[in-house]
Amino acid sequence: MNLREIRSVAREKMKGYCRVCPVCNGVACAGEVPGMGGSLTGSTFKNNVDDLNKVKLRLKTIHNAKDPNLEFEFFDSKLDFPIITAPITGSAFNMGGALTEREYIDSVVNGSLSSGTIAMIGDSADLTMYEDGLNALKKVEGKGVPIIKPRENQAIIENIKKAESINSIAVGVDIDGAGLVTMALKGQPVGPKTVEELKELVSSTNLPFILKGIMTVEEAELAVEIGAKAIVVSNHGGRVLDHAESTAKVLPEISKAVKGKIMILVDGGVRSGVDVFKMLSLGADGVLIGRPIIIGAFGGYEEGVSLILDNMKNELYQTMILTGCKDLASIDSSNISVEW
Repeated sequence: MNLREIRSVAREKMKGYCRVCPVCNGVACAGEVPGMGGSLTGSTFKNNVDDLNKVKLRLKTIHNAKDPNLEFEFFDSKLDFPIITAPITGSAFNMGGALTEREYIDSVVNGSLSSGTIAMIGDSADLTMYEDGLNALKKVEGKGVPIIKPRENQAIIENIKKAESINSIAVGVDIDGAGLVTMALKGQPVGPKTVEELKELVSSTNLPFILKGIMTVEEAELAVEIGAKAIVVSNHGGRVLDHAESTAKVLPEISKAVKGKIMILVDGGVRSGVDVFKMLSLGADGVLIGRPIIIGAFGGYEEGVSLILDNMKNELYQTMILTGCKDLASIDSSNISVEW
C-alpha cells in the first residue's frame, strides 16, 4: 500500500462527500457542511491553507543537525513526533459512511499509536460516537484524549468522568464547536461558555484540561486564567464561521502572549510535515492533523492512517535537516519568512 493507492481508494469510498482533491484547499467543497467543506463560502477553510502557504522556509546546510530529535513531551507521555490526530467524528453524515464509526475511530486510534503518536477522539450529536471513541481508547489503555462538544456543563462533566474511567492522558472541550450546523440539525444544544463555566469544568477533573478553539490573544490568556493546561489554536477547520482569520496568521501573537504558560497546539490547513514545521516555527508546541487522517482511514484503515503519519514524520525530519534544527526547541521564527 502506498499514498497514491490510499487516495484512490478513499476517493471511491467517499464519493459525494469528498473529492480527495490533489490539493486539499477547500475550493471544490466550499459550503458542504455536513460534509468535508468549509462553512458558507468556505473562506475560512481556504484562508487556513492559503496563509500557511505564505510561510516560506530558510534553507540552511552548514550545521551539525544531521539526525534531528523529533520527540515531543505531551503531559506525561512521550510521543515520537509533535503530530497528534485531531478529534473528528461523523463517518455517516460527514464522510459518506463507507466505514462505520467504530471502524473509523479504531483505524485512527490504532494507526496513530502504530506511528508513535496518539489520537484525540471526538463528540457528536450522535451520542454513541463518543462512546465508540472511548471504547477504542480503553482498548489501548487510555492512550489518547477525548474532546467533548460545548454542551451544558453537567453533560460535559459526565463525559469527563467517562474519560477519567479509561485513564485517558487528558480531556478537553472544543469550544469552537459552539456553532456547529451538524449539532443543531440533530437537536443537540451547544454554545459558548463563560469564564465561570470553564473554571467549573477545569476544577471537575484532575486530568490536564485542553481548550480547543482559541483564536485571539484575549481568549488564550483566559485559558491560562481558568487553569487549562493546553489550548488548540483552531477555527474548527473553517466549518463554523465564514471569513474568519486563519490559524497560521493568529498563532504568532498568541504564542508571544502565552508561550511557556500553557501548551500551544494548532490545526488548520496542515497537509504535510513541511506544514507542521511551519506551524512550529510560528509558535506552536505541537500540531493536530484532521482531513489527511480521514483520507488515510478511508483509504487503508489503520495501515492507511499510519502511512499518512509516517510520511509526515519523515517530511518533518527532512525539513529539520535542511533548516539546521537539531530538535523541536531549535525550531523558531528564524527558520521562516512570512509574506502576509
